[in-house]
Amino acid sequence: MRKTLIVLLAGSVLGGCLSNEGKGFIRDDTSANDPAGNNSPTISGNPPPAVLVDEMYDFTPNAFDPDGDSLTFTITNKPNWASFDASTGRLSGQPTLGNVGTIGNIVISVSDGMASNSLRAFSVTVSQAALGNVTLNWVAPTQNSDGSPLMDLAGYKIYYGTSSRTYDHEISIDNPGTTTYVVDNLVPNTYYFAATSLNSSGIESDYSGEAVRTVN
Repeated sequence: MRKTLIVLLAGSVLGGCLSNEGKGFIRDDTSANDPAGNNSPTISGNPPPAVLVDEMYDFTPNAFDPDGDSLTFTITNKPNWASFDASTGRLSGQPTLGNVGTIGNIVISVSDGMASNSLRAFSVTVSQAALGNVTLNWVAPTQNSDGSPLMDLAGYKIYYGTSSRTYDHEISIDNPGTTTYVVDNLVPNTYYFAATSLNSSGIESDYSGEAVRTVN
């Protein structure tokens, strides 16, 4: 039986200061352009945090190269029950009872042969217990930190983890009109949630206030 909880993130906390110290979902291992004029590829995606025993885990990141270069993918800390496709970045597999537990610090990277980028490290938990979900709701911010109208809201990021202010999962939401999101595939535990907003330049706000919910 799936468990559903609803968490309200107030609009005032999402409308916090847009700073230049963003916590971007796309991680850069190199500068945007190398001295030879090559543009780095980008990589993004929301890896599922958990999977039930004997069910299929399947995640493929989104990757793009501005120069149209061929891309290859690598992974560190791959779960031993999963396979990895170096041509697409797909991580997939069907864990068994012997795989119950959590594999952390998984990193998927993409390279065009000259520059590379990586997803933020993530974890995957293999669980015997039914997975649950939490529904998050918020109000879109309308102002920048200086009080001026926010005219270029581009989206949001949701951060969560099992320790306060220590978030090992993040979700990118590219639609600024979205004000509800279901965080799915959660194993029974207590979770801490926070959110940020982003403008069209990729500048990210500070974290919102923290919401705490327990999935039983």
